[in-house]
Amino acid sequence: MAAQVFLIPCVIDELAINSIPAYSVDAVKKCEVIFAENERTTRRFLKSICKEITIDQYEWYTIHKVEEEQINTFKQKIKEGKTIAIFSEAGCPGIADPGQLLIDVAQQMNVVVKPFVGPSSILLALMASGLNGQQFEFVGYLPIDNTEKIKVIKELENASQKNNSTKIFIETPYRNNQLLETLLKTCKANTKICIAAEITGANEFIKTKTVVDWQKQKTDLHKKPVIFLLHSY
Repeated sequence: MAAQVFLIPCVIDELAINSIPAYSVDAVKKCEVIFAENERTTRRFLKSICKEITIDQYEWYTIHKVEEEQINTFKQKIKEGKTIAIFSEAGCPGIADPGQLLIDVAQQMNVVVKPFVGPSSILLALMASGLNGQQFEFVGYLPIDNTEKIKVIKELENASQKNNSTKIFIETPYRNNQLLETLLKTCKANTKICIAAEITGANEFIKTKTVVDWQKQKTDLHKKPVIFLLHSY
């Protein structure tokens, strides 16, 4: 039997089980091997979505930074004709996720790669932002060094205005407030910033305002999962 690679989305918020379609659960049951960014949280996730699943029936491999050892193991499982599941830590595999490197290997080996529907915090934030969804760019984490961060923010703002595009980025949760403060000090008054926090969770917060309007209120994002979006006009 030919190998297949299933890309199984995980919840963004642990309690948002309803964000995972039933057909994804059925797909997991067909798999024999699991490559997970975090085995512990993936095991907990599988138990939460289906009590019938026997967690230890799978071969488990952890995706770290996808070292050569993991890639070789992945290739071997493909040669064995296994049905493989790839799990991200949260959201969709391959999107801001180290599993992308394994997916690249599967494509090079001409294996069927099947993505399953599920929540992506990046796309959900963009959908709800009201910012340009025709042209957008996810740029990941901004620099930690404040001087470099300010430089990159100005570059993103200029590129956004020039190309009429939305720029999307993230920060480590305990540095969210510092990033927001830097954005509000650096960006032009009419630049729009969307803050999308705790997406799919009970305290979900998605608001788009100009810089000058954000400056009028206190917003605490400390230790919350947040997606930031920027559009300059």
